[in-house]
Amino acid sequence: MKILKSLLYIGLASSLTAASSSCSNLLDLKPEGTLTEQTTFANYDNFIAYAWQFYGIFPGYSNSVPNSEVNSDLFSLANNNATSDWLWNRIVIPGSSAEYTGPYNQIRSINILLDNIDGSNLKDADKNHVRSIGYFFKAYNYMDLLNKYGSAIWVERAINDGDKEILYGTPSSRDELATKILDMLQFAETNIKAAGDGKNTINVHVVRALLSRFALREGTWRKYHRLNDSEKYLRISADIAAKIIGNFPELHPDYDEVFNSESLANNIEVLLYKQYEVNQITHTLASMARNSSGRWDITKAAADLYLMKDGQTRWTSPLFAGDETPFKEFRNRDIRLYYTVPPPYKVQVNHPSFNFTLTNDPADREYIDLMNTLSVATRKTLPAVNWQGLVLRQEPHYADYTNGQPFNVTFSGYRFYKFSNKIKMLQNEDINDAPIFRTAEVFLNYAEAKFELGELTQAILDQTINKLRKRGQVAALQLAAIPSDPKRDATVAPALWEIRRERAIELMGEGFRFDDLRRWKKMDYAAARKLGRYITKGVDVPESAPIPVLNNAKAGYIAYEAVPPSFPSYYYLYPIPSAELVLNPNIKQNPGWDK
Repeated sequence: MKILKSLLYIGLASSLTAASSSCSNLLDLKPEGTLTEQTTFANYDNFIAYAWQFYGIFPGYSNSVPNSEVNSDLFSLANNNATSDWLWNRIVIPGSSAEYTGPYNQIRSINILLDNIDGSNLKDADKNHVRSIGYFFKAYNYMDLLNKYGSAIWVERAINDGDKEILYGTPSSRDELATKILDMLQFAETNIKAAGDGKNTINVHVVRALLSRFALREGTWRKYHRLNDSEKYLRISADIAAKIIGNFPELHPDYDEVFNSESLANNIEVLLYKQYEVNQITHTLASMARNSSGRWDITKAAADLYLMKDGQTRWTSPLFAGDETPFKEFRNRDIRLYYTVPPPYKVQVNHPSFNFTLTNDPADREYIDLMNTLSVATRKTLPAVNWQGLVLRQEPHYADYTNGQPFNVTFSGYRFYKFSNKIKMLQNEDINDAPIFRTAEVFLNYAEAKFELGELTQAILDQTINKLRKRGQVAALQLAAIPSDPKRDATVAPALWEIRRERAIELMGEGFRFDDLRRWKKMDYAAARKLGRYITKGVDVPESAPIPVLNNAKAGYIAYEAVPPSFPSYYYLYPIPSAELVLNPNIKQNPGWDK
């Protein structure tokens, strides 16, 4: 009998009897305690224990999440020479890629579980539940392949040694694969136990959240890439999102707390999260915002998306005082900006020091006082500190003018610190839980799908977009009186523009933007120069500071990056690794990459 090759996280060791060391056991074909499919899938608990390994597919707070955002218009790496290979047309066909093979490895492990359900002694309801879990994760992995490559080989069962299904299989068409993903998720929605297997496990709401995400992505991809059946998927996304909103009509009141809590166990907005614990599983994203080892910035374009409190843009609102200074620029804004980029301030510090005193200028403490009302000491109060607790003199804190403090730096002037907190000041041992599925995303899915179906109403905006805005302390969006935005893409309707704006702001840095631009076929947004804050040399920084300003001016927007080339149309799909083409002649390279 075949020995299972991948048993990570199955947690069955305590249930197995150690093999005897007697001579007779040396002749056993199935030694006592050997993990075979027959012993592993002996009962319901063992099926569930085996399935724990699948949860590792969720990235949580890994560096890959903000790194993917750099491929969009709203993010940049805080580094002199770091630009996106996607935006600068430097992607080459890889010989091999974990992005291609990784999902198939997961699918093989999932298929082992699925293959053993029918022959088990489980009750029918339990069989359907376990199958639903398998289908959920199988769909998740195939979604990844479909999103990146546009097709994939469908693998129905676990592959035995020597099986040629992967080596010589024919990729399914997009229609075929999307239908299979849809079928799996709809089966899971119908058959999974409503509460899953306890807190923070896959349950009916999590399945619906994934189904809503998939159907919106597929529906809009089909619409904007001129494929068939877009309305079918948009309808499914809207209908399933409505079910979630019916069960979870309200958001957690504190935006920052969603991302910077030691525990998300009781957060009403979070449907599934990745749990981090001291000395067990930790991450580094909070630490990276407090040191010099790795950094991300948002761009000027991203900062300009954040509305004023009156619901108008910075271009049109009388509340906007200008962006010549960071203090003016941040005043009267959506408070999600303050939780994403450190607001400006200045204090007096004798470096190195854990202490500070206020300056003689009352203006320098404006946002220190504001953040004392918007946050708490373990999260986003000012002044900022580094990983040791040393106080940062001021924000923004430019990398090419550190003033003796080489940490917490920014290149664009908009340092990204959304996942940063002071819960545990242990370098690279951060423990704030990471939301995986949250209802805010579902609100956005619902509003977008309803617009695309021609069914957006004020009531839907009030259920979704306006609840997000209310949390940001921004005036509600009125469908009958949408404020003008001189920066709006003229090819995008005003209501859809505002929905997409809200999506960009709410999900900033969470790994959605690159895929959103791809599905909307709007990667031209990212083929523009990435700019930073407005600075005046001799005022904000010394005239000698090597910070490049647009057009080499003394005052203007920071411009480390040049204008990238246009985004090639064939870049909307990833290139298939060359080794896969050699192994399987039935796989064809995605159009354009073979030139």
